[in-house]
Amino acid sequence: MEDNKLLPKLSQNLLEILNDEEYYDITIEVGNDPHVKIFRAHMVILHYRSPYLQRILSTNKKKNDGTLSHIKLSNISPETFQIILSYIYGGKLSLKEYDTQDIIKILVSASELSLQELTTYLQFYLIENKTDWMEQNFNLIYQTSFENNSFLELQKYCTNLISKEPNKLFNSMNFSSISENILLTIIQSDNLQISEIQIWDHVLKWGIAQNPDLPSDFTDYSQDDFNNLKNTLQRFIPFIKFHDLTSKEFLEKVFPYEKIFPEDFYKELLKDFLSLLDPNSKRSDKSKSNITKEIKRTVDSKIITHQHVELILKWIDRLEITDKLISLCEFRLLFRASRDRHSRDKFHQICNNQSHTVTIVKVKDSNEILGGYNPLEWESSESYGDLVATKDSFIFSFDCDKIENHILSRVKDEKKAIYNSQWYGPSFGIGDLEIWAHNGSSYCRRSKQSCYEKPIRKTENDFTIEECEVFKIVRN
Repeated sequence: MEDNKLLPKLSQNLLEILNDEEYYDITIEVGNDPHVKIFRAHMVILHYRSPYLQRILSTNKKKNDGTLSHIKLSNISPETFQIILSYIYGGKLSLKEYDTQDIIKILVSASELSLQELTTYLQFYLIENKTDWMEQNFNLIYQTSFENNSFLELQKYCTNLISKEPNKLFNSMNFSSISENILLTIIQSDNLQISEIQIWDHVLKWGIAQNPDLPSDFTDYSQDDFNNLKNTLQRFIPFIKFHDLTSKEFLEKVFPYEKIFPEDFYKELLKDFLSLLDPNSKRSDKSKSNITKEIKRTVDSKIITHQHVELILKWIDRLEITDKLISLCEFRLLFRASRDRHSRDKFHQICNNQSHTVTIVKVKDSNEILGGYNPLEWESSESYGDLVATKDSFIFSFDCDKIENHILSRVKDEKKAIYNSQWYGPSFGIGDLEIWAHNGSSYCRRSKQSCYEKPIRKTENDFTIEECEVFKIVRN
């Protein structure tokens, strides 16, 4: 008799234990008012099946007076938890009984409860059985997959779909509901297998869909209509390679929308195409160069804008806010936590030996943006860590809503400016700004050892990172 033939009976017996009302020793309150349900369960099973519940139960052991342990799970619906609880006890899950939205909810809850086996299984099930649904609901799948580092298979699916089959997204019924950030990510893909004019057509289509009050014919647009469309598409225009269009494509698809382009950008673009007296001639290098400069004035970031970039560059060059920049620079994205993983190891893998970098952090559940500039190369000291010297580093903070609410703090103890350690992510000074410290926490703490001029936060509490990006500054 094969071993696995014995498992169905074991699964059945464990489910019978779950439904037994006599021997339970813990109650679990699931959901939020008014949708709350109390579940009865057994500590020993929960302890060994869920690392998340194991941590909770370690501080909620049964009391000597016989009182039952009681825990709360407010982030999970009772319906979803019932499904997961049956899996925890019986080790089985019949997904054909549930629609795809329910499976997504089960996936998110399974990840929260650290049920890695189930989390992996559900991702493969979706990829193998629900591709049509996921293509039509790509916005939801993309956002879900990159909100959690447990969803690596879904992340791979989204990345491959964007690069290899973009038309499935562009032609889907729900394309107009794709978020701005997701669409921006799509058109910036280096491996996008689609022509530039098709990219522009779809971006324009998306922008028009975001403004349902626009006339159906662009020849009827008022100045306000053009302004509204311009505001919608301003982040996309620098990433469209308009100089790759033919003259006919430019005349038919770009020229009519002149009013939505930045004036200087459009002038250079127009000069480029007017120079094409011969359809087979090459555009002038000067014109391409000017367009490239305009493109590089935008930053590929989910956290900061070009205004932040300009201010940071002035700080690097030790200019006043009212001064003009000495030279144009590119903020080249090296590392993004939501893309590459929230991990100090991944940071070092990508950013080690890279100099002149700016680290940007968005603090979760707040308006805080924190960051620091390191002119030196990042390293992974094999010892506990090495402090290295530079007089040019600084740390800073911004308010998301008001760029003028910023704090700049330059290094004062030059010998302890940067902290390189394999056990830490990007770190400045001794606790002045620590990202992914040895215990996984991130913080800005002031002490007698502080190496920078002033604190960049009002509190010294640890913070959770919503997003972290590292850029390399490339001088033109």
